Order: sequence, then structure tokens, then C-alpha cells
Amino acid sequence: MEREEMVELPAPSRTRNAAATRQAILDAAHHRFAKEGYDGASLREIAADAKVDAALVSRYFGSKEELFVEVLNCAPDASDLFEGTLSDFGVRVAAKILDDRDVDQGVEYLLIMLRSASSLAAAEPLRRSMRTHFHDPFAAWLGGPDADVRARLAGDLIMGVCMSQAITADHDLDEEGRANLRQRLAAVLQAAVEP
Repeated sequence: MEREEMVELPAPSRTRNAAATRQAILDAAHHRFAKEGYDGASLREIAADAKVDAALVSRYFGSKEELFVEVLNCAPDASDLFEGTLSDFGVRVAAKILDDRDVDQGVEYLLIMLRSASSLAAAEPLRRSMRTHFHDPFAAWLGGPDADVRARLAGDLIMGVCMSQAITADHDLDEEGRANLRQRLAAVLQAAVEP
């Protein structure tokens, strides 16, 4: 009887698909920047996470800064905060922040921003992204006097509560306490956006 020889087959590789490769790189970069910030993430690690050659990252995105900008451009759309009337903004947004479990992806982008904030290379792209994707549209929606200041204040409150919620989902409060928090947060947010 002849003995069968075991042949080790190569691991399956990613099929050639430019859109899928680009998305895999973006996903890997998103996770690396959220975990390690701009300075801590390397293009080699991002490429390894995406299971591509490091040269492909440069081919698709150019530099690390350009990849970072593209990751920031993929942040969840916050325009739903600016739908509805100004008079119900506080109630609507407090409920979204405290009750909507789909805010987790937005928290990852907050982590990217926080972990990259001390980087000199990331500072300008972060500022530009915040203005373009959040503060400017928010201020335009608010309109009226001091719209920029009101948008900044409300945005800062929203980010702070979202970060707190990421740490402690229920804010260490019972149901009655969470209802009280929602009501008070609604009042504070409403006061922040009123002219």
C-alpha cells in the first residue's frame, strides 16, 4: 500500500477587488487609530491587519495623514441631530444619546480623536474634520447670534456624555436616576443651543 503524501495548501488570499481591499484597509486603520491613536498606529500594522502588503496602503491612500483623513471622513453622519425643530433639540438628543445603542460607532470615532489629539501631525486634520463634519453644519442649522459658540458648547456636552456612557453604559444609575439624568441633560442641551 502506498502512503499518501500530505501537501500543505497555501492559506487563501484576498481576492483581487479594489473596493474590498480599500475598505479592508480603512477598517483596519479605523480600529488601529481608535486603539492606538495617530502616533501609535503604523502603516505596516494597518496593512497586516488588512492582510495586504504595506505598499498597497500607500498606493490607495498616499501617506498616513491622508489615510487618517479618510478614516475621519468615514465618521458616522451626525446630521440626524440637526433634524427636527430647535425647540425639541434637547429632548431629542438626550434620548438619542442615552437610549440609542447605535451610538457605539460614534464613540469609536471619539476615541480616535481623543487618542490622536496630542499628535502634532493629527491636530490639523482633526480640527478640519470636526469643523467640516460637525461644528459648521451644526452652527448653520442653529443660525442666529453666537451660533458657533452654541454649536461648540452643545457639541462638547454631547461628546462628554457619550464618553461617559462608553465607560458606564447606565451611568451607574437605576431607572429613576436615568430618567432624571435624561430630563436634566435635555434641559442643559436646550439651554446650550438657545440664542
